[in-house]
Amino acid sequence: MSTRQRIFRVSSIGGLLATAALAVTACGAGGPAESGGSGDSVTVLVEAGGRAELTEVAEVCRETTGLDVSFVELPYNGLFNRLSSEFSSGNVSFDVAALDSVWLPNFKDALEPIDELYTEDVKQDIFPALVEEAQVDGHFIGMPAWTNTEIILYRKDLFEDPENKADFEAEYGYELTAPETWEQYEDISEFFTRDGMYGTDVKGAVETEWLAHVLQAGSPMVLDEDGSVVIDNEAHREALDFYVGLAESAPPGAAQVDWAAAQNLFNQGKTAMTRFWAHAYRQIPDDAPIAGKVGTAPMVAGEAGIAGVPGPWYLSIPQATDNKDNAKKFIECAYENNSLGIESSLGLAARISAFEQYQDQPGYESFGPLIETLNAESTATRPATDKWQQIVDTVLVPLLQKAVDGGDSAALLEDAKKQIEALLN
Repeated sequence: MSTRQRIFRVSSIGGLLATAALAVTACGAGGPAESGGSGDSVTVLVEAGGRAELTEVAEVCRETTGLDVSFVELPYNGLFNRLSSEFSSGNVSFDVAALDSVWLPNFKDALEPIDELYTEDVKQDIFPALVEEAQVDGHFIGMPAWTNTEIILYRKDLFEDPENKADFEAEYGYELTAPETWEQYEDISEFFTRDGMYGTDVKGAVETEWLAHVLQAGSPMVLDEDGSVVIDNEAHREALDFYVGLAESAPPGAAQVDWAAAQNLFNQGKTAMTRFWAHAYRQIPDDAPIAGKVGTAPMVAGEAGIAGVPGPWYLSIPQATDNKDNAKKFIECAYENNSLGIESSLGLAARISAFEQYQDQPGYESFGPLIETLNAESTATRPATDKWQQIVDTVLVPLLQKAVDGGDSAALLEDAKKQIEALLN
């Protein structure tokens, strides 16, 4: 499950409510769209809410290229089902689709290669992990439209309080600043767990954060480059022990805590720190008790350094459309105007230069840590398997929930390996 999926569901990143109805522009309420674009038109299929990221882009494209862009919006599961159905039939009703990164392996055979769009300049301006993920079986099949990653959000007012700083240094022997390592994160979480507050959260109901710690520990997540299951190796165990150990400094009921719950805890002033998707910094309500009191920092580092799990979405072209030229023209235009997404409700982009353009402006303090985390050598995208979502739902999340409830980490990882191998074979 990716960033965008969680953003627009009730249990979403950022706690945003799902977009209730099918919001469809120029194509009727989620029904069949026109069969491919014609003339200087292009039809873009997106998840509910995704149009916000591309609305300004579409307007600029109309003005600069003459393209008339129509959007079809569907909820996450509906979008996946629509894609599956139309790709299977070979009769598509759209020219461009915004795809969750974890879907690229599922639909790779139905997508048009766009290798010519990936010039050296383009590849230099996209985060390395995203460039790697976009290339499947030797061809680029998607251009990232926006991305995200977890960073550290922390209560700057608490960290800068003179009494807290003196007490922390007296107890732990070093200065109280934003954590950079696992050990520092543990110490600070422990220190602030007092007087009705908790130092951090532990999200037992989602897998991404634990997998980021696996990368920080120096292992590929779940599968290695050859597709072998490595979830029971030392790095996975160390990351799981670190993750579960933080439950002592987190609110009770960690097994059920998801993105929405964790964000609410932090926004309400119940936790001193959270590892969270970077977009949430700009979405702290003005009337929240922590408004104006939050600092940001890159994700913590393990033995392999800083690492995060990106949450990108890609613009892709179906092989079955007869409107490929206009589709490529739109994707090129979307890339050139990628920074416009930062002014949208979600406030994200995909190009490094787009984030850099804003990172020093007030209100965008999360962008520097996001750039550092996404550029980190150990940052990596999810394994390229069409079984990934099934692995997450049936193995990884249940594993985490059992672990934070006191289960034996080594035994749980061994059992998870057997389950995943059965799914893949």
